[in-house]
Amino acid sequence: MLFSAVLITFSSCEDDPEPDDNGVTITGVPATATIEAGGTVGPVTATATALDGLRDLVITKDGAAFATVPLTGTTATAPFEYTALPEDAGKNVVFEFTVSDVDGDQAKVSHVLTVGAEATTIRVDEDITAELTTWETGKTYILGSRIVVESGATLVIEPGVIVKGEVGTGANASALVIARGAKIEAVGSDTQPIIFTSVADEIMPGQIASPNLDPELNGLWGGLIVLGRAKGSFAGNVTEIQIEGIPPSDQRGLYGGSDDEDDSGTLKYISIRHGGANIGEGNEINGLTLGAVGSGTEIEFVEVIGNQDDGIEWFGGTVNVTNAVVWNAGDDAIDADQAWNGTLDNFIVINAGDKSFELDGPEGAYVNGNYTLTNGSVSGGDAAGLVDNDDNTNVDMSNIYFFNIKAGQTFDQTPTVPVAFANFQVTLPDGTAIGDFFKGTSAAATTAVAEGENTVGADKAPFATWSWAAVSGSLDAFK
Repeated sequence: MLFSAVLITFSSCEDDPEPDDNGVTITGVPATATIEAGGTVGPVTATATALDGLRDLVITKDGAAFATVPLTGTTATAPFEYTALPEDAGKNVVFEFTVSDVDGDQAKVSHVLTVGAEATTIRVDEDITAELTTWETGKTYILGSRIVVESGATLVIEPGVIVKGEVGTGANASALVIARGAKIEAVGSDTQPIIFTSVADEIMPGQIASPNLDPELNGLWGGLIVLGRAKGSFAGNVTEIQIEGIPPSDQRGLYGGSDDEDDSGTLKYISIRHGGANIGEGNEINGLTLGAVGSGTEIEFVEVIGNQDDGIEWFGGTVNVTNAVVWNAGDDAIDADQAWNGTLDNFIVINAGDKSFELDGPEGAYVNGNYTLTNGSVSGGDAAGLVDNDDNTNVDMSNIYFFNIKAGQTFDQTPTVPVAFANFQVTLPDGTAIGDFFKGTSAAATTAVAEGENTVGADKAPFATWSWAAVSGSLDAFK
Protein backbone atom coordinates (compact mmCIF):
# COMPACT_ATOMS: atom_id res chain seq x y z
CA MET A 1 0.00 0.00 0.00
CA LEU A 2 2.75 2.34 0.86
CA PHE A 3 4.46 1.88 -2.53
CA SER A 4 1.21 2.31 -4.30
CA ALA A 5 0.58 5.54 -2.48
CA VAL A 6 3.99 6.79 -3.35
CA LEU A 7 3.49 5.94 -6.97
CA ILE A 8 0.18 7.69 -7.05
CA THR A 9 1.64 10.73 -5.49
CA PHE A 10 4.53 10.78 -7.91
CA SER A 11 2.27 10.23 -10.88
CA SER A 12 0.15 13.14 -9.77
CA CYS A 13 3.20 15.35 -9.78
CA GLU A 14 4.14 14.24 -13.26
CA ASP A 15 0.65 14.67 -14.69
CA ASP A 16 -0.14 18.11 -13.12
CA PRO A 17 3.10 20.08 -12.66
CA GLU A 18 2.90 23.50 -10.99
CA PRO A 19 3.69 26.24 -13.56
CA ASP A 20 6.91 28.15 -13.06
CA ASP A 21 6.43 31.66 -11.62
CA ASN A 22 9.27 33.74 -13.01
CA GLY A 23 8.05 37.01 -11.51
CA VAL A 24 8.02 40.59 -12.83
CA THR A 25 10.46 43.44 -12.34
CA ILE A 26 10.35 47.18 -13.09
CA THR A 27 13.37 49.49 -12.98
CA GLY A 28 14.36 52.99 -14.05
CA VAL A 29 11.73 54.96 -12.14
CA PRO A 30 13.31 57.26 -9.54
CA ALA A 31 11.74 57.19 -6.10
CA THR A 32 11.52 60.99 -5.85
CA ALA A 33 11.96 64.21 -7.80
CA THR A 34 11.39 67.93 -7.16
CA ILE A 35 10.25 70.50 -9.73
CA GLU A 36 8.42 73.81 -9.84
CA ALA A 37 4.83 74.11 -10.99
CA GLY A 38 4.98 74.36 -14.75
CA GLY A 39 8.21 72.38 -14.77
CA THR A 40 8.65 68.92 -16.25
CA VAL A 41 10.01 65.71 -14.78
CA GLY A 42 11.51 63.32 -17.30
CA PRO A 43 11.50 61.85 -19.69
CA VAL A 44 12.52 58.81 -17.64
CA THR A 45 12.45 55.29 -19.04
CA ALA A 46 10.69 52.51 -17.13
CA THR A 47 12.07 49.07 -18.01
CA ALA A 48 9.79 46.06 -17.37
CA THR A 49 10.86 42.40 -17.43
CA ALA A 50 8.71 39.25 -17.22
CA LEU A 51 10.00 35.93 -18.52
CA ASP A 52 6.45 34.65 -18.76
CA GLY A 53 5.51 37.53 -21.09
CA LEU A 54 4.50 41.11 -20.40
CA ARG A 55 0.94 42.39 -20.57
CA ASP A 56 0.80 46.09 -19.61
CA LEU A 57 2.01 49.00 -17.51
CA VAL A 58 -0.63 50.89 -15.56
CA ILE A 59 0.23 54.33 -14.10
CA THR A 60 -1.91 56.12 -11.52
CA LYS A 61 -1.62 59.66 -10.22
CA ASP A 62 -2.70 60.07 -6.61
CA GLY A 63 -4.75 56.87 -6.97
CA ALA A 64 -6.57 57.91 -10.15
CA ALA A 65 -5.95 56.37 -13.56
CA PHE A 66 -3.30 58.28 -15.49
CA ALA A 67 -2.08 56.03 -18.32
CA THR A 68 -2.10 52.41 -19.52
CA VAL A 69 0.67 51.19 -21.80
CA PRO A 70 0.31 47.78 -23.52
CA LEU A 71 3.52 45.71 -23.35
CA THR A 72 4.71 42.65 -25.25
CA GLY A 73 7.67 40.31 -25.10
CA THR A 74 9.71 39.59 -22.03
CA THR A 75 11.44 42.98 -21.80
CA ALA A 76 9.97 46.34 -22.75
CA THR A 77 10.52 50.03 -22.05
CA ALA A 78 8.09 52.90 -21.66
CA PRO A 79 9.00 56.62 -21.44
CA PHE A 80 7.36 58.80 -18.81
CA GLU A 81 7.29 62.55 -18.33
CA TYR A 82 4.96 64.91 -16.54
CA THR A 83 4.54 68.68 -16.57
CA ALA A 84 3.27 69.92 -13.24
CA LEU A 85 -0.01 71.79 -13.30
CA PRO A 86 -0.66 75.01 -11.34
CA GLU A 87 -2.90 73.05 -8.96
CA ASP A 88 0.02 70.71 -8.16
CA ALA A 89 1.99 73.55 -6.54
CA GLY A 90 2.88 72.86 -2.91
CA LYS A 91 1.95 69.16 -3.11
CA ASN A 92 3.59 65.76 -3.16
CA VAL A 93 2.12 64.02 -6.20
CA VAL A 94 2.34 60.20 -6.02
CA PHE A 95 2.62 58.17 -9.22
CA GLU A 96 2.36 54.38 -8.97
CA PHE A 97 3.70 52.17 -11.76
CA THR A 98 2.28 48.62 -11.95
CA VAL A 99 3.60 46.08 -14.46
CA SER A 100 1.59 42.89 -15.05
CA ASP A 101 2.55 39.75 -16.95
CA VAL A 102 0.30 37.35 -18.83
CA ASP A 103 -0.01 35.15 -15.73
CA GLY A 104 -1.30 38.03 -13.64
CA ASP A 105 1.89 38.54 -11.67
CA GLN A 106 2.70 42.14 -10.84
CA ALA A 107 5.49 44.45 -9.75
CA LYS A 108 4.92 47.95 -8.38
CA VAL A 109 7.07 51.01 -7.76
CA SER A 110 6.11 54.49 -6.58
CA HIS A 111 7.42 57.90 -7.58
CA VAL A 112 6.82 60.89 -5.31
CA LEU A 113 7.01 64.21 -7.16
CA THR A 114 7.39 67.28 -4.95
CA VAL A 115 6.05 70.35 -6.75
CA GLY A 116 7.10 73.81 -5.62
CA ALA A 117 5.65 77.19 -6.52
CA GLU A 118 5.45 78.01 -10.21
CA ALA A 119 8.54 79.70 -11.61
CA THR A 120 7.94 83.31 -12.56
CA THR A 121 11.38 83.91 -14.08
CA ILE A 122 12.28 81.68 -17.01
CA ARG A 123 15.61 81.69 -18.79
CA VAL A 124 15.56 81.22 -22.57
CA ASP A 125 18.83 79.87 -23.97
CA GLU A 126 17.66 78.00 -27.06
CA ASP A 127 16.09 79.15 -30.31
CA ILE A 128 12.33 78.74 -30.67
CA THR A 129 11.41 76.04 -33.17
CA ALA A 130 8.08 74.69 -31.88
CA GLU A 131 4.98 75.45 -33.90
CA LEU A 132 3.54 77.40 -30.95
CA THR A 133 5.33 78.77 -27.88
CA THR A 134 3.59 80.98 -25.31
CA TRP A 135 5.21 83.34 -22.82
CA GLU A 136 2.68 83.85 -20.05
CA THR A 137 1.26 86.85 -18.22
CA GLY A 138 2.89 87.47 -14.84
CA LYS A 139 6.25 86.03 -15.86
CA THR A 140 9.67 87.39 -16.81
CA TYR A 141 11.69 85.76 -19.59
CA ILE A 142 15.48 86.15 -19.74
CA LEU A 143 17.13 86.09 -23.18
CA GLY A 144 20.47 84.39 -22.61
CA SER A 145 21.79 85.28 -26.07
CA ARG A 146 20.49 86.04 -29.55
CA ILE A 147 17.25 84.02 -29.59
CA VAL A 148 15.74 83.31 -33.00
CA VAL A 149 12.12 82.38 -33.63
CA GLU A 150 12.72 80.17 -36.64
CA SER A 151 10.67 79.77 -39.81
CA GLY A 152 7.42 77.92 -39.14
CA ALA A 153 7.36 78.80 -35.45
CA THR A 154 5.07 81.28 -33.67
CA LEU A 155 5.89 83.02 -30.40
CA VAL A 156 2.91 84.32 -28.44
CA ILE A 157 3.70 86.90 -25.74
CA GLU A 158 0.79 87.58 -23.41
CA PRO A 159 -0.09 90.97 -21.85
CA GLY A 160 2.17 92.14 -19.05
CA VAL A 161 5.11 89.86 -19.86
CA ILE A 162 8.58 91.29 -19.27
CA VAL A 163 11.42 90.16 -21.53
CA LYS A 164 14.95 90.92 -20.34
CA GLY A 165 18.12 90.59 -22.40
CA GLU A 166 21.43 89.53 -20.90
CA VAL A 167 24.36 91.92 -21.05
CA GLY A 168 26.68 91.23 -23.96
CA THR A 169 28.30 92.68 -27.06
CA GLY A 170 29.54 91.28 -30.35
CA ALA A 171 28.35 87.74 -31.05
CA ASN A 172 27.15 87.56 -27.45
CA ALA A 173 24.67 90.43 -27.76
CA SER A 174 21.22 89.29 -26.72
CA ALA A 175 18.27 90.00 -29.00
CA LEU A 176 14.95 88.53 -30.02
CA VAL A 177 14.88 87.81 -33.76
CA ILE A 178 11.75 86.88 -35.70
CA ALA A 179 13.12 85.18 -38.81
CA ARG A 180 11.46 85.09 -42.21
CA GLY A 181 8.57 82.64 -42.10
CA ALA A 182 8.17 82.96 -38.33
CA LYS A 183 5.59 84.98 -36.41
CA ILE A 184 5.41 86.95 -33.20
CA GLU A 185 2.05 87.63 -31.59
CA ALA A 186 3.00 90.11 -28.86
CA VAL A 187 -0.26 91.78 -27.89
CA GLY A 188 -0.24 93.76 -24.66
CA SER A 189 -2.92 96.16 -23.49
CA ASP A 190 -3.22 99.75 -22.30
CA THR A 191 -2.94 98.47 -18.71
CA GLN A 192 -0.49 95.60 -19.33
CA PRO A 193 2.15 96.52 -21.90
CA ILE A 194 4.77 93.99 -22.92
CA ILE A 195 8.17 95.35 -21.89
CA PHE A 196 11.52 94.44 -23.50
CA THR A 197 14.43 95.58 -21.36
CA SER A 198 17.78 94.63 -19.80
CA VAL A 199 18.52 92.16 -17.00
CA ALA A 200 19.88 95.19 -15.15
CA ASP A 201 16.33 96.52 -14.96
CA GLU A 202 14.61 95.59 -11.70
CA ILE A 203 11.16 96.15 -13.16
CA MET A 204 8.55 93.55 -12.24
CA PRO A 205 5.27 92.54 -13.91
CA GLY A 206 2.66 95.19 -13.20
CA GLN A 207 5.12 98.11 -13.26
CA ILE A 208 5.46 100.66 -16.07
CA ALA A 209 8.50 102.75 -15.08
CA SER A 210 11.84 101.19 -14.26
CA PRO A 211 12.54 101.40 -10.51
CA ASN A 212 16.31 101.69 -10.98
CA LEU A 213 17.33 102.64 -14.54
CA ASP A 214 17.21 106.11 -16.07
CA PRO A 215 15.54 106.43 -19.49
CA GLU A 216 18.82 107.68 -21.01
CA LEU A 217 20.72 104.43 -20.31
CA ASN A 218 21.40 102.47 -23.49
CA GLY A 219 23.38 99.61 -24.98
CA LEU A 220 22.59 97.16 -22.18
CA TRP A 221 21.26 94.45 -24.53
CA GLY A 222 20.28 94.13 -28.19
CA GLY A 223 16.72 94.71 -29.34
CA LEU A 224 13.77 93.31 -31.27
CA ILE A 225 14.38 92.35 -34.90
CA VAL A 226 11.54 91.32 -37.23
CA LEU A 227 12.39 90.03 -40.70
CA GLY A 228 10.03 89.42 -43.59
CA ARG A 229 9.66 88.49 -47.24
CA ALA A 230 8.43 91.77 -48.72
CA LYS A 231 10.32 93.68 -51.40
CA GLY A 232 13.16 96.08 -50.80
CA SER A 233 15.59 98.06 -52.93
CA PHE A 234 19.03 96.59 -52.27
CA ALA A 235 22.47 97.30 -53.67
CA GLY A 236 23.22 95.11 -56.66
CA ASN A 237 19.48 94.60 -57.22
CA VAL A 238 19.49 91.42 -55.15
CA THR A 239 16.18 90.31 -53.65
CA GLU A 240 17.45 89.44 -50.18
CA ILE A 241 20.18 90.71 -47.90
CA GLN A 242 21.56 90.30 -44.37
CA ILE A 243 20.10 92.58 -41.71
CA GLU A 244 22.40 94.83 -39.72
CA GLY A 245 22.71 93.73 -36.11
CA ILE A 246 23.11 90.01 -36.93
CA PRO A 247 26.50 88.57 -37.93
CA PRO A 248 26.68 87.48 -41.60
CA SER A 249 27.48 83.94 -40.45
CA ASP A 250 23.87 83.55 -39.27
CA GLN A 251 21.77 83.09 -42.41
CA ARG A 252 18.59 83.48 -40.39
CA GLY A 253 19.37 87.18 -40.56
CA LEU A 254 18.35 87.36 -44.22
CA TYR A 255 15.38 89.51 -45.20
CA GLY A 256 13.61 90.40 -48.43
CA GLY A 257 11.60 88.60 -51.08
CA SER A 258 8.57 89.24 -53.26
CA ASP A 259 5.54 89.01 -50.93
CA ASP A 260 4.51 92.55 -50.01
CA GLU A 261 1.58 91.19 -47.97
CA ASP A 262 3.82 88.95 -45.87
CA ASP A 263 2.59 88.49 -42.29
CA SER A 264 5.14 88.41 -39.45
CA GLY A 265 2.47 88.66 -36.73
CA THR A 266 1.33 91.43 -34.38
CA LEU A 267 3.04 93.93 -32.09
CA LYS A 268 0.72 95.97 -29.86
CA TYR A 269 1.40 97.87 -26.66
CA ILE A 270 5.11 97.10 -26.45
CA SER A 271 7.89 99.12 -24.84
CA ILE A 272 11.52 98.45 -25.86
CA ARG A 273 14.15 99.89 -23.52
CA HIS A 274 17.92 100.27 -22.95
CA GLY A 275 18.97 98.34 -26.07
CA GLY A 276 21.34 98.85 -28.97
CA ALA A 277 24.29 96.67 -27.94
CA ASN A 278 27.29 96.95 -30.26
CA ILE A 279 28.01 93.80 -32.28
CA GLY A 280 30.90 95.25 -34.29
CA GLU A 281 32.60 98.43 -35.41
CA GLY A 282 29.80 100.93 -36.00
CA ASN A 283 27.19 98.16 -36.00
CA GLU A 284 24.63 98.45 -33.24
CA ILE A 285 21.17 96.95 -32.96
CA ASN A 286 18.14 99.21 -33.36
CA GLY A 287 15.38 99.24 -30.77
CA LEU A 288 12.88 97.90 -33.30
CA THR A 289 14.30 96.68 -36.60
CA LEU A 290 11.86 95.95 -39.43
CA GLY A 291 13.54 94.20 -42.35
CA ALA A 292 11.29 93.79 -45.41
CA VAL A 293 8.29 93.27 -43.14
CA GLY A 294 5.06 92.93 -45.09
CA SER A 295 1.74 94.74 -44.82
CA GLY A 296 0.09 91.67 -43.31
CA THR A 297 1.97 92.47 -40.10
CA GLU A 298 0.15 94.69 -37.59
CA ILE A 299 2.21 97.13 -35.49
CA GLU A 300 0.70 99.81 -33.26
CA PHE A 301 1.26 101.28 -29.80
CA VAL A 302 5.05 101.00 -29.74
CA GLU A 303 7.55 102.78 -27.50
CA VAL A 304 11.35 102.74 -27.82
CA ILE A 305 13.39 104.29 -25.00
CA GLY A 306 17.12 104.76 -24.52
CA ASN A 307 18.40 102.77 -27.50
CA GLN A 308 22.05 103.23 -28.38
CA ASP A 309 21.39 103.13 -32.13
CA ASP A 310 18.17 104.11 -33.91
CA GLY A 311 14.77 103.90 -32.31
CA ILE A 312 12.79 102.35 -35.17
CA GLU A 313 14.34 101.52 -38.53
CA TRP A 314 12.66 100.17 -41.65
CA PHE A 315 14.68 98.35 -44.30
CA GLY A 316 12.37 98.02 -47.28
CA GLY A 317 9.05 96.29 -46.77
CA THR A 318 5.49 97.57 -46.66
CA VAL A 319 4.49 97.39 -42.99
CA ASN A 320 2.63 100.32 -41.41
CA VAL A 321 3.21 101.54 -37.85
CA THR A 322 0.65 103.54 -35.88
CA ASN A 323 1.05 105.27 -32.49
CA ALA A 324 4.78 105.25 -31.78
CA VAL A 325 7.01 107.05 -29.28
CA VAL A 326 10.81 107.21 -29.58
CA TRP A 327 12.53 108.78 -26.57
CA ASN A 328 16.28 109.27 -26.06
CA ALA A 329 17.55 107.39 -29.11
CA GLY A 330 21.34 107.44 -29.14
CA ASP A 331 21.43 107.85 -32.91
CA ASP A 332 18.38 108.61 -35.07
CA ALA A 333 14.85 108.33 -33.75
CA ILE A 334 13.19 107.37 -37.04
CA ASP A 335 15.21 105.80 -39.85
CA ALA A 336 13.93 104.49 -43.19
CA ASP A 337 15.97 102.79 -45.90
CA GLN A 338 15.83 100.64 -49.02
CA ALA A 339 12.50 101.88 -50.43
CA TRP A 340 10.27 101.14 -47.48
CA ASN A 341 6.73 101.66 -48.77
CA GLY A 342 4.55 102.02 -45.68
CA THR A 343 3.15 104.69 -43.36
CA LEU A 344 4.12 105.92 -39.90
CA ASP A 345 1.05 107.61 -38.43
CA ASN A 346 0.71 109.41 -35.07
CA PHE A 347 4.19 109.46 -33.62
CA ILE A 348 6.21 111.37 -31.04
CA VAL A 349 9.98 111.92 -31.06
CA ILE A 350 11.80 113.19 -27.96
CA ASN A 351 15.48 114.11 -27.77
CA ALA A 352 17.18 112.04 -30.45
CA GLY A 353 20.96 111.75 -30.19
CA ASP A 354 21.73 112.44 -33.85
CA LYS A 355 18.79 113.18 -36.17
CA SER A 356 15.12 113.02 -35.39
CA PHE A 357 14.71 111.56 -38.90
CA GLU A 358 17.33 109.81 -41.03
CA LEU A 359 15.48 109.32 -44.30
CA ASP A 360 17.30 107.37 -46.98
CA GLY A 361 16.27 106.28 -50.43
CA PRO A 362 16.44 103.09 -52.47
CA GLU A 363 19.79 101.36 -52.93
CA GLY A 364 18.84 99.47 -56.10
CA ALA A 365 16.62 100.01 -59.11
CA TYR A 366 13.40 98.97 -57.37
CA VAL A 367 11.12 101.79 -56.17
CA ASN A 368 7.37 101.60 -55.64
CA GLY A 369 6.20 105.04 -54.60
CA ASN A 370 6.96 106.97 -51.43
CA TYR A 371 6.75 106.11 -47.78
CA THR A 372 4.65 108.40 -45.59
CA LEU A 373 5.30 110.11 -42.26
CA THR A 374 2.23 111.91 -40.96
CA ASN A 375 0.73 113.32 -37.76
CA GLY A 376 3.90 113.59 -35.73
CA SER A 377 5.29 115.81 -32.98
CA VAL A 378 9.02 116.31 -32.50
CA SER A 379 10.79 117.76 -29.47
CA GLY A 380 14.28 118.50 -30.73
CA GLY A 381 16.07 118.61 -27.38
CA ASP A 382 19.75 117.82 -27.82
CA ALA A 383 19.46 116.24 -31.27
CA ALA A 384 22.16 117.11 -33.78
CA GLY A 385 19.56 117.71 -36.49
CA LEU A 386 15.91 117.45 -37.39
CA VAL A 387 15.68 115.72 -40.79
CA ASP A 388 18.47 114.28 -42.93
CA ASN A 389 17.43 113.46 -46.50
CA ASP A 390 19.37 111.90 -49.35
CA ASP A 391 19.08 113.07 -52.95
CA ASN A 392 16.87 110.07 -53.72
CA THR A 393 14.84 109.89 -50.51
CA ASN A 394 11.33 108.81 -51.51
CA VAL A 395 9.25 110.29 -48.69
CA ASP A 396 6.04 112.24 -48.16
CA MET A 397 5.77 114.16 -44.86
CA SER A 398 2.75 116.04 -43.53
CA ASN A 399 1.11 117.39 -40.37
CA ILE A 400 4.27 117.47 -38.25
CA TYR A 401 4.96 119.87 -35.39
CA PHE A 402 8.54 120.75 -34.32
CA PHE A 403 9.36 122.47 -31.03
CA ASN A 404 12.06 122.71 -28.36
CA ILE A 405 14.60 123.18 -31.14
CA LYS A 406 17.89 125.06 -31.16
CA ALA A 407 20.50 126.44 -33.55
CA GLY A 408 22.10 123.85 -35.81
CA GLN A 409 19.08 121.58 -35.94
CA THR A 410 17.92 121.65 -39.54
CA PHE A 411 15.56 120.03 -41.98
CA ASP A 412 18.14 119.69 -44.72
CA GLN A 413 17.96 119.30 -48.47
CA THR A 414 14.91 118.56 -50.52
CA PRO A 415 15.40 115.29 -52.44
CA THR A 416 15.66 115.54 -56.20
CA VAL A 417 13.00 112.85 -56.70
CA PRO A 418 9.30 113.73 -56.36
CA VAL A 419 8.31 114.23 -52.72
CA ALA A 420 5.52 116.00 -50.86
CA PHE A 421 6.05 118.20 -47.79
CA ALA A 422 2.91 119.76 -46.30
CA ASN A 423 1.52 121.31 -43.12
CA PHE A 424 4.62 121.65 -40.96
CA GLN A 425 4.42 123.86 -37.88
CA VAL A 426 7.28 124.99 -35.69
CA THR A 427 7.78 126.92 -32.48
CA LEU A 428 10.93 128.94 -33.11
CA PRO A 429 13.54 130.07 -30.58
CA ASP A 430 13.50 133.81 -30.02
CA GLY A 431 15.23 135.82 -32.72
CA THR A 432 15.22 133.08 -35.35
CA ALA A 433 13.38 132.50 -38.61
CA ILE A 434 11.93 129.46 -40.37
CA GLY A 435 14.75 129.52 -42.92
CA ASP A 436 17.31 129.03 -40.17
CA PHE A 437 16.00 125.51 -39.65
CA PHE A 438 14.04 124.45 -42.73
CA LYS A 439 15.95 124.28 -46.01
CA GLY A 440 14.84 123.82 -49.59
CA THR A 441 11.13 123.41 -50.21
CA SER A 442 10.46 122.39 -46.60
CA ALA A 443 10.46 126.08 -45.60
CA ALA A 444 7.48 126.78 -47.84
CA ALA A 445 5.54 124.02 -46.09
CA THR A 446 6.24 125.41 -42.61
CA THR A 447 4.31 127.87 -40.44
CA ALA A 448 5.56 129.34 -37.16
CA VAL A 449 3.25 129.01 -34.12
CA ALA A 450 3.48 129.74 -30.42
CA GLU A 451 4.32 126.75 -28.25
CA GLY A 452 1.21 124.76 -27.52
CA GLU A 453 -0.77 126.54 -30.25
CA ASN A 454 -0.07 123.95 -32.92
CA THR A 455 -2.97 122.57 -34.91
CA VAL A 456 -1.04 119.67 -36.42
CA GLY A 457 1.02 116.93 -34.81
CA ALA A 458 0.50 113.79 -32.79
CA ASP A 459 -2.33 112.92 -30.46
CA LYS A 460 -0.71 111.82 -27.20
CA ALA A 461 -3.88 110.24 -25.79
CA PRO A 462 -3.13 106.73 -27.14
CA PHE A 463 0.03 106.61 -24.97
CA ALA A 464 -1.50 107.82 -21.71
CA THR A 465 -1.70 104.74 -19.49
CA TRP A 466 0.86 102.26 -20.74
CA SER A 467 3.98 104.14 -21.89
CA TRP A 468 6.90 105.07 -19.66
CA ALA A 469 7.17 108.37 -21.54
CA ALA A 470 3.63 109.26 -20.49
CA VAL A 471 3.72 108.13 -16.86
CA SER A 472 7.08 109.91 -16.36
CA GLY A 473 5.58 113.23 -17.49
CA SER A 474 7.74 113.42 -20.61
CA LEU A 475 4.65 113.87 -22.79
CA ASP A 476 3.25 116.74 -20.75
CA ALA A 477 4.52 119.32 -23.25
CA PHE A 478 2.70 117.57 -26.10
CA LYS A 479 -0.94 118.16 -26.99
